[in-house]
Order: sequence, then structure tokens, then C-alpha cells
Amino acid sequence: MLTSKLPNVGTTIFTTMSQLAADTGALNLSQGFPDFDGPEALREALTRHVMAGRNQYAPMAGLPALREQVAAKVAGLYGRQVDVASEVTITPGATQAIFCAIQAVVRPGDEVIVFDPCYDSYEPSVQLAGGTCIHQQLS
Repeated sequence: MLTSKLPNVGTTIFTTMSQLAADTGALNLSQGFPDFDGPEALREALTRHVMAGRNQYAPMAGLPALREQVAAKVAGLYGRQVDVASEVTITPGATQAIFCAIQAVVRPGDEVIVFDPCYDSYEPSVQLAGGTCIHQQLS
């Protein structure tokens, strides 16, 4: 039998809010999944790229062309030049990015200040890294 390393993690806020929206017929803004098809041009582009064989995993840090565009956006918005090779990483989503950042810097025994209310992935990520969350309520 497997034993969870995070036995106290319950249902996420996304699951709770999605179920509540479904139960009440409310518009679900909690996860960002639309109830309509994506733009036709995007779906056609996806089809073209898959049919051209571009359907493999991207490099771990992200496609270089996308990383270059992110660096250009940062430069345009903030006037900051970033090194595409060492300062730009693409992740599939924010939760994975947060998890990776926490795993990279939090060590066993570290205390991490978390401002409440907070995103529900922070504490489990800190715990898996061996750290402890110190909660600070925002007023």
C-alpha cells in the first residue's frame, strides 16, 4: 500500500470551486477552462504543426524561439535585458513553475513565509522540499 508524503492535502480550491459552479449553474472563473472552442486559426495552426511532425517534447527549458520572445517582451515592458540561455525558462503552467522554483531553493529545515490567503500549492511544495511554512495573515 502506498502512503502519501502529503497526507493532509485535501481537495484543492479549483476542484471545490469548479464543483460549486457546476452545482449552482454559475460561470466558472476558477480554472480558466472555456466552455467554447478555441479560435479557428489557432486550431488550424495546431493541426498544421502536428501534421508536420512537430509533436515531440520541447527542450526542458522551452523552445529557444519562445524564450527569445519572452526575453524581448521583458526588454520591451521593463527595459531589462535577460539572458535567454540562463534566465528564461518556459513551463506548462504557473503551478509547475512555482513547484520547480520552490524545489530549487527550499532546503530541508528551511522556514518559508507564506502570506494568507495563499495559493494552495505553496504549502505542499514547501513540505515536499523539507521546509516548513510560516503563515502570515494579510489584513
